[in-house]
Amino acid sequence: MQLIADLKWRYATKKFSNKSVPNEDLEKIIEAINLSASSIGIQPYRLFIITDPSLKQTLGEGSFNSQIADASHLVVFAAFDSIRQENIDNYIQLVAKEREKPIAELSDFKNSISSHFLAQTDDNNFIWSTKQAYIGLGTGLIAAAALKIDATPMEGFDAEKFDNLLGLKERNLKSVVLLALGYRDEENDYAAKLNKVRIPKQEFATMVD
Repeated sequence: MQLIADLKWRYATKKFSNKSVPNEDLEKIIEAINLSASSIGIQPYRLFIITDPSLKQTLGEGSFNSQIADASHLVVFAAFDSIRQENIDNYIQLVAKEREKPIAELSDFKNSISSHFLAQTDDNNFIWSTKQAYIGLGTGLIAAAALKIDATPMEGFDAEKFDNLLGLKERNLKSVVLLALGYRDEENDYAAKLNKVRIPKQEFATMVD
C-alpha cells in the first residue's frame, strides 16, 4: 500500500529548504483538506495560506517554531469562534444547491442542527470546531506526504497575534493550529535521517472480538 510508505517517509520537518511548493500541488492539498470528514458536513473552520515572507517572519517572531517563517507555505487553520444562525443558514443553502433540493425540504434538518448548536455555549461550539479543524489537519498531512511534500503541524504560536494580523476576529474565527509546507533541508535538519519511532502495532491496537 503506497499510503503506508508515504506515512513512513513523512516526519515533522524541522528545517526547510528554500524550494517552493508548486501551486498545482498546493491546490491538491487544499482540495484534500476540503474533502475531509466533517461532522454534519458544516466544516466549521477555514484555511488561510500565507506565502509573504515578511508576514511569515512577523508571525513567527517569539515562537520556537522556526518553520513558521521558513516554510514555503504556511497554512493557518482557523476555527469558528461560535456557531451562529447565519452559519447554519449558509450551510443549508449550500446543501440545497449541491443536492438540487428545495430549501423547504431541508427544514427538519435545519431545525435539528439549529436546536443543537444554538443551545450550546460559544466555548463548547469553539471546542467542537477546533476538533473538526484537526481532522482537516490530519488529511493535509497525509495529502502532503502522498505528494512528497514535507509538512510540520504546529501549536506553539501566538494565536492572538495571528488573529489580529489576519483579521480573524472580524470573521468569527480563531487560529488553532498551523501546517507548514515545503521541502526538507536534509543537510541542516537533524531529524531528516532519524528512524521513525512508533510503538508496535500489537501494543497500539487491541482487537475486541
